[in-house]
Amino acid sequence: MSGFSHVPVLLNETLEHLSIKPDGIYADGTAGGGGHSFAIGSALSEKGLLICTDRDTEAVEACRIRLEPLKCKKEIIHSEFRNLPEILENKGLKLDGLLLDLGVSSHQLDSAERGFSYMHDAPLDMRMNRDDAFTAADLINTYPENELARIFFEYGEERWSRQIAKKIVSKREEKPFETTYELVDAIRSAMPKKALGESQHPAKRVFQAIRIAVNGELSQIRDILSDIIPHMNHGGRICVITFHSLEDRIVKTSFSTAENPCTCPPDFPVCVCGKKSLGKVITRKPVIPSEDEINSNPRARSSKLRVFEVL
Repeated sequence: MSGFSHVPVLLNETLEHLSIKPDGIYADGTAGGGGHSFAIGSALSEKGLLICTDRDTEAVEACRIRLEPLKCKKEIIHSEFRNLPEILENKGLKLDGLLLDLGVSSHQLDSAERGFSYMHDAPLDMRMNRDDAFTAADLINTYPENELARIFFEYGEERWSRQIAKKIVSKREEKPFETTYELVDAIRSAMPKKALGESQHPAKRVFQAIRIAVNGELSQIRDILSDIIPHMNHGGRICVITFHSLEDRIVKTSFSTAENPCTCPPDFPVCVCGKKSLGKVITRKPVIPSEDEINSNPRARSSKLRVFEVL
């Protein structure tokens, strides 16, 4: 389990924006192998509390081992991060800071048997929580053509979504899809030659879309950002790292709405809806990684950090 690795992106920027109080209560909702968690916990005193959640049991065990030397109090929980508000409610706690590092971890991508990567031949799995029953194979082999096309277009922004969905449905009538390479071959065969010549792997967008759908990733983000603010202390910071435009758009919109929830028409002279601001957006533009970080960790290239401070 010590092999679980995930290089924490935007680490220094995240720590700076969390503005950690040594005796505070902080949560890492996507603990992974514990990279960000260890840095946060290292800034806490013996009175401080670090709560870590992850839906991947391998990550939870790796995080538990990684954080063992920390002097702060810590709780490491196998759970989706959308459950954090309920966890905090049951414990009677409020957070001084929350980190969400979204997307798939390096360990998950590099573990061929997990089926996240189009670069390895493996069973079509893609479950972040391996206790879940629904897999990528279930999605590919059972969803109707129009629903597959919608998922590929909305979650992967794949412009050849209809052609790919049609090819998949045709292929699965001969034999159900079982492996990642079978799916990659179907994707390739559905795309025009000019698309295959792009620098990006032809299966990248479809694999992203399937992963998002299998794990309900976008609904997770919406749920936590709409529910967590009442469980934050005054001045508490919410830091979210995204890796693609769909995630970033949700975070940007959620933070903007929390800052200005008024639903009155723009021409009203005064607010009559009574909705008050819940805080302020700290990052008007997202924080992005430096060239040095990108050079040392290419997977950081698309990352963006947005920060919200609760009133």
